[in-house]
Parts: sequence; structure tokens; C-alpha cells
Amino acid sequence: MAFKNTITPEIEKLTELCSDNSQIDLSLYGKYDVKRGLRDINGNGVLAGLTDISEINSFKNVDGVKTPCEGKLYYRGIDVEDLTKGFLSEKRMGFEEITYLLLFGSLPTPAQLADFQELLRSQQSLPKNFVRDVVMKAPSSDMMNTLSRSVLTLYSYDPMADDISLPNVMRQCLNLIAVFPMLSVYGYQAYNHYIKGKSLYIHNPDKKLSTAENILRMLRPDKKYTQFEATILDLALVLHMEHGGGNNSTFTTHVVTSSGTDTYSTIAAALGSLKGPKHGGANIKVVNMFADMKKHVHDWEDEEEVTEYLKALLHKEAFDKRGLIYGMGHAVYSISDPRANIFKTFVEQLAKEKGREKDYKLYSLVEKLAPRVIAEERHIYKGVSANVDFYSGFVYSMLDLPTELFTPMFATARIVGWSAHRMEELINTDKIIRPAYMAVKEREEYISLNER
Repeated sequence: MAFKNTITPEIEKLTELCSDNSQIDLSLYGKYDVKRGLRDINGNGVLAGLTDISEINSFKNVDGVKTPCEGKLYYRGIDVEDLTKGFLSEKRMGFEEITYLLLFGSLPTPAQLADFQELLRSQQSLPKNFVRDVVMKAPSSDMMNTLSRSVLTLYSYDPMADDISLPNVMRQCLNLIAVFPMLSVYGYQAYNHYIKGKSLYIHNPDKKLSTAENILRMLRPDKKYTQFEATILDLALVLHMEHGGGNNSTFTTHVVTSSGTDTYSTIAAALGSLKGPKHGGANIKVVNMFADMKKHVHDWEDEEEVTEYLKALLHKEAFDKRGLIYGMGHAVYSISDPRANIFKTFVEQLAKEKGREKDYKLYSLVEKLAPRVIAEERHIYKGVSANVDFYSGFVYSMLDLPTELFTPMFATARIVGWSAHRMEELINTDKIIRPAYMAVKEREEYISLNER
């Protein structure tokens, strides 16, 4: 029997029935003080746990008043701006060093870093024939689904897959951190060959190189890249590694870990969360929005014409008609997203190197105009600023990463944060996370079948 992949009139009718009988009166959320999205009326997250791993700070106390301030992000208590300045000023790659910090709680000494880099390199291999038998089979146009399938299949190759003792979970996490770049790039190469009809390239990682260098090496047919390209990609990975315990995929990691399940199932669940366009897929939306903008805005330097397009976005008259200017605003930050600020210092330089100055000027103009347009059109006077997604997609496109790999690159970074939070959950708690839902459906009497 063939797999049914069409929506029939019967399914449409049943869907309508489901929708009609599943509508909840939105006023009840206010009546019962239910925090929709686990956020209060001011947009603050409901406190659901404690963490040592990272902290987001977007407000300060001024004379007893909670006042918005420039955004700050701390990894294990250290300002991420200081962390990135540290390895960049010393012309080093930061991914492995900051991975050590997030997992183990302190910055490594030179000897500890060298040992850790060697440990990651030793984990940088897939089971025999895994690429042929798993990655190459049934390639998908969505790399996040390919990545999830690969992670779940690795369970079958691990004789200790269900062992959730701390040393074993650490082993599994380190292995996943090491192989995520391979799974992502190889998944894309399979798609590019089998679905798009392009040449197939499977390059082994070079164990003398950093994570960022190997990603570019494995992706490009000639294995070549500039040191500046690798530095920018490394910076992007560090900035996407971790963002507090409350983001959707990290909270998913805590929830699924609390059930006692295995590492592969936990990370696959986090990947499913990150795939969503409201989370990890947001930078693709930014790139696609700008592509649409370029088609409809004739003079990219005309503030009035760009402003009209931004208004059309908010009025659901342009692009995907969702009423959003993608890459602007954040659930936590108001005045600024520190990750975007760090990124921006390198974007202009990369744009010059790649001959994309005109694109950069358009991005800068939108960054300047969008907060003003949003404030006027939406009457929102809470600060609105560019978030990390605003520039990350542009950076990835200048690095010649295909859009299919944008979110897997996010995952390649965030697997570090997920691993740290999985360990933290296993170390500190032994209760399953189970929030309450209030039932609001009125009672009904059962009616026998022949009387319905």
C-alpha cells in the first residue's frame, strides 16, 4: 500500500471538526492568570528553574525602578563580550575553549585546553558505513530532519545508549558535539547530490583543524577557505552556543531530560524545537525577507522607500504577510542584543571582502529605520533592536553557506548549551517537569451511539 501524502476532503472536514471543538476563550487566560507562552503580561518569563550556565541581563534597577539597559549575556558568569575579545585578540579560535567553559564551569588552562581539543578530535568519527547507510539514505530537503534522524540512529550504534550515569552522558554529549558538523554537512551533500543533482563531496575532517575550519573544509569542493572566514564562523558558533535555560530548545532539553530518557532522544527533541521558524529558523526568514525587499524597493538607499516597505511588512502586505519585521526585537532584550553588537563589528569587514557593501548598507538602513517604524505603527515604546538573527543569516550567506545549513549551524553551536543543561538537570534534580493545565471544558453526559 502506498504512503498517503495527500490531504483529502475527508481529512479537511475532520480538521475543521477538530478546530471547531478545540477553541478556547482567550479571555479565560486573563481570568485564571494563565501565562501564555510561560510569559507574564509584561513579557517576563515564568521562573521554572535555576541555572549556573548562562545569564541574560536586559534590565537594571534605577532607584527601585526596573529600567531597560543595554543587553548583556554571561557564560558561566563571564561577559560574552569579554570572552570573544579574549580569543579574538589572541587570534585563536574560541569554539573549543568556550565549550569547555560551558560544560565544566571554568576557563581551561593551556594544558587543559590542549587535552580537551585532543579529546574532541578523538570523538570526531562516525560508526563504520554510517554515512553510506544512514546519511545517504532517504535524503531530505530539510537538514534539521536529516540531523534528527542521524542522532536518533546513533542510538542503535551505542551499546550504552540508555545508561544515564553522568560519565556516560558526558561521553555521549562530547561525541555529539564532535560529530554534529559532519552530520550537518554530509546531510547537505547528500541532498545536494541526490535531490539537486549536483556533484557529491564527502571530505573527512582534518583533526589538526578547529571546528569552524573543518565545517568550511568539509563543505567546499576544493576544501579552501580564508582564515578570516573561519574566524567569523567560529565567532558565530560561540555566540549561538547558549542563551539561558528558558529558550524553547533548551527548556525542551530540561523537560525531556527530567523524564529519565536517553541522550539521543533528548537531543532529537531539542532539534525539533530549534527547527521552528520562531526559534532557530528565524535567520532564514531574515534572508528571505531581504531578498523580497530587494525585489520591491528600487532605491536601496532611499529612506522613504525602505520605510514604506517596512510599514507594508507590519500591515501584512509584504513578504509572508505575517506582520513581522524579522530580525528586529527579542523576547528578552529591548535596547540591544549583545550578540548582534559583537557580530556587527565584523559584518562590514566581511561585506567589503565579499563585495557585498551595497547589501550591508541596506541592512544598516533597516536596522536604523525599523525601531522607529515599529514604535509608530505598533505604539510599542519598549526598546526594539536588531537581534542576532538579523545579521547571522547575512554572515552565513557571505560565507557561501547554503540556506539549508543555516539552522544546522545553529544546532552545531547550541548542542554545547543543550549538553551543559542536560548535565545540570541530571546533577541537580530528580523530579519530572510537569506544569499544570486547567481544564475549562464544561461537563457533558455520555450519549449512546444509536442516539447521537
